[in-house]
Amino acid sequence: MILKVRRFIGIVSCVLMVGMCVRGVSADPMHLYVARDGNDAWTGRLASPNKNQTDGPMATLPQARDSVRTLLRENQLPEGAIIEVREGTYILDTPFELPEEDSGTEEAPIVYRATVGKQVRLLGGKLVNNWKRVDDTAILDRLDPSARDQLMCADLKELGITEFGSPAGGGIELFFDGQAMTVSRWPNEGFSRIAEVLGSTEVDIRGTKGCAEGIFAYDSDRPDRWTEERDAWVHGYWFWDWSEQRHKIKSIDTDRHVIEVDPPYHGYGYRKGQWFYGFNLLSEIDQPGEWYVDRESGMLYFWPPSPVEESEAIVSVIPTLINMQDVSHVSMDGFILEGTRGTAITMSGGSENRIVGCTIRNVGGWAVQVSDGTHHGVVGCDMSNMGGGGISLSGGDRTTLTPAGHFAENNHVHHYARVKRVYQPGITLQGVGNRASHNLIHNAPHMGMGFGGNDHLIELNEIHSVCYESNDAGAIYTGRNWTMRGTVIRNNYLHHITGFEGRGCVGVYLDDMFCGTEISGNLFYRVTRAAFIGGGRDCVVKGNLFVDCNPSLHIDARALGWAHDHSDEWVQEGREKGTLSGIRYNEPPYSERYPELINILDEEPAAPRGNRVFANVSFGGKWDEVNDDARKYVTIESNLVDRDPHFQSPDQLSDGTSPRPVDFALKPDSPAWQVGFEQLPLEKMGIYQDENRVSWPVMYEVR
Repeated sequence: MILKVRRFIGIVSCVLMVGMCVRGVSADPMHLYVARDGNDAWTGRLASPNKNQTDGPMATLPQARDSVRTLLRENQLPEGAIIEVREGTYILDTPFELPEEDSGTEEAPIVYRATVGKQVRLLGGKLVNNWKRVDDTAILDRLDPSARDQLMCADLKELGITEFGSPAGGGIELFFDGQAMTVSRWPNEGFSRIAEVLGSTEVDIRGTKGCAEGIFAYDSDRPDRWTEERDAWVHGYWFWDWSEQRHKIKSIDTDRHVIEVDPPYHGYGYRKGQWFYGFNLLSEIDQPGEWYVDRESGMLYFWPPSPVEESEAIVSVIPTLINMQDVSHVSMDGFILEGTRGTAITMSGGSENRIVGCTIRNVGGWAVQVSDGTHHGVVGCDMSNMGGGGISLSGGDRTTLTPAGHFAENNHVHHYARVKRVYQPGITLQGVGNRASHNLIHNAPHMGMGFGGNDHLIELNEIHSVCYESNDAGAIYTGRNWTMRGTVIRNNYLHHITGFEGRGCVGVYLDDMFCGTEISGNLFYRVTRAAFIGGGRDCVVKGNLFVDCNPSLHIDARALGWAHDHSDEWVQEGREKGTLSGIRYNEPPYSERYPELINILDEEPAAPRGNRVFANVSFGGKWDEVNDDARKYVTIESNLVDRDPHFQSPDQLSDGTSPRPVDFALKPDSPAWQVGFEQLPLEKMGIYQDENRVSWPVMYEVR
């Protein structure tokens, strides 16, 4: 069931450390203009062409950048500059590059901004306007009869496009009236199943068996249609529910109903009952929105959902739109960015850059990827239909525990991981000392958020409807390192997260002995395995409200059993080299910041010691799933379990659809207060309205 909900909650006082995230700057910067009717021979000092057509706005962003660069060299921008780009679509043939020489300063930042209230689009693709109706009977005869009168084609080579990339990912895509279209596939929705695996090499992973070679049987007659396809592919979750891969089909035996794929094979192998679909198949264009590119001829075939002459069709071309490398104090404000094959904005090095109030959609990779540098921020943006993830923030020094200070705040990230389906989170924090707050993340096949490293803050976010195509997956996920500690996950709202076919996933997933994490003050509603400690140590689960979760709490002792290989390797490294995962864990700064690490090798290192669970409320569903081998090591006390906590608005919760966080407020007479539970900041959870948000109110779908 899909429900549409409108979030109206405003937070007047919640502008947490946003810094230079305003539309404009406070002093009197120089103004330059870029416009569709501009001319790169002009100065850009005028917003519109003058009467004599001798001066006016510039025509392109690169020329505006070069003009700013000259002014910076001549010290003519003591107060910085605002480069205002006026309404219209700007097609970039190459990425817009901003290296170190284009930097502003804290006192004189450089702001590239769209005219407020106008649509300014930066497009990394080509408009397709040479459509023709297909009349080739050899093509039409391969289609379902219903599609034959609907099929259109366009010669992409005629548009100057000669490189199409691979169907495996990073290749050309088609967007129509602002929506990503579907590469022709079967089945149109969902998956088919592997009927049997037929490879010769058996795979046995902890008792789960399959085969190593990509040779498998299927149950349908539908692949009989694929024998004439030039470039047929399959995409599947071949062994585990959290690991997928795309394969080119090597051969199809229609008599035996057997498909063999080209190597490289999936790393884990192939297993009976796992799911897959076929794609990149001309013969499977059988509904509006499906398309296929013949990479030999350069011909694009498409069943448009509306008349092409009344609509806009875009194919992606360039790898990225904006590349910011070692630049500082630069802001990109209010743009619509779309139509690139890779990531929309990449940023590395530098400091104090901002991406503010932008709409990023219909890209083949991520929306924004930040690596290294310090104090970069992504604020108030809407991001959707990415082939990969949303926002990646990486930076800081793990050896010295020096924080980077990157942050993502008040962003709406949804309907992502279209192409790469797993481990492409809406937001990920890596390194040291980064923050994600007040974001709304939803509708993704796998992770909502990911993190790795030390001392991150994940707070006041709302995450729902994620992990819908995977299991053994986490809405917030991390794993496998004893020295990655200090992250706080607090005051978030996670709801409607149950996994593929309702078979279960995880809310906050501390996988494979991840340690030293605080899970506090969160609201979990209808989440399976809401708080999950996978054999780790020194974690705290306190003050959370679990409602209809199954279970609320999971703790195991996997390093004492099936996962001991990992901990054995770490112990051996520690004893032989004095390091854990390359970190000198018992010397400053680690010994001072995380004193629990100093004697870890002498204190049953594989045991889940030091975990504490207290002052939580669990109502409905099931309370705990704590492994017997783990329970003796864990302190679980002062929790309110299976007692009515006295909700202030119980009627709002009764239909189970999508209650707001504030609907979970507890009455003054709640028995929760007696166990030390504290009222959650429910009214502050999720995104909020302010001058930097690109859209308001926000609509979302709950699965």
